[in-house]
Formats: sequence, structure tokens, C-alpha cells
Amino acid sequence: MLHAKSRAARTRRDSIRGLHGNETLGRLFRFGISGVIATGIHIAVATPLIYLMHASQPSANGVAFVVANVGSYLLNTLWSFGAKPGRDSYLRFLTVSLMGLGMTLAISVGAQALGAGYWAGLAAILSVVPAVTFVLHRRWTYR
Repeated sequence: MLHAKSRAARTRRDSIRGLHGNETLGRLFRFGISGVIATGIHIAVATPLIYLMHASQPSANGVAFVVANVGSYLLNTLWSFGAKPGRDSYLRFLTVSLMGLGMTLAISVGAQALGAGYWAGLAAILSVVPAVTFVLHRRWTYR
């Protein structure tokens, strides 16, 4: 029993220490690159829908969000976190993605209400949302 408690304490300590280790920095870097690629996918899908197919911005961005989210899931699952794709992890990933969208909208509304310019709001979004979603993915999506 003492051995099991000692092993559990070591696992917790190693998990906490791992937050600052090279492995986490590598994951964070790959997560960032995956985010840039997913943004590119979103733009590559939405732009032709709007300009060539004359879709409305909301519908084009809705389609682009879905396509980019699936691409982001696959990139992050296979490359950033080295996990196996599956329905349950995708549903957790989608939940975190939607939470990120909610945070983005809330920060945008807050910045506008405070009279902050677009770039100040964007800076707030970029400094908060990726960090929070990375931690949520690391602790929950890919547990």
C-alpha cells in the first residue's frame, strides 16, 4: 500500500514537473503551429465560399470552422499530443474549441464595451485563448 501511494505521489509530481519540461514546450510549439495551419484552412475554405460561391459570411465561416476544427483535431491529436484519434477525444476537443470560441466572443464584447480598439482586443484574445485551450487539451482532451 505504501508503495502504491509513493508511486501515485511520484506520478503527480512528474506530471506537475512535466508542465515546464521540454516535452511540454515541444507540444506547445506544435500546438501553435497547428493553430496557424488550422487558421489557414479556415481562410482557404471560407474565402472561396464567400467570393466564388457567394455564400454569406456566417454560413461560409460556419463551414470553414467545421473543416478547420477537424483538421486541427487531427493535427493536434497525431502531432502535438501524439494521441490516438477517437470519438470521445474529438467530442472533448470540440467542447474545448467551442469554449475557445466563447472566450473569443466574450473578450471581443468586453474590449468593445471598454472602448478598446480591434488590435487591443485581438491581443487580449491571442494572449488568453490559446493558453487556456492548450491547458484544457493537455489536461482533459488528451488525458
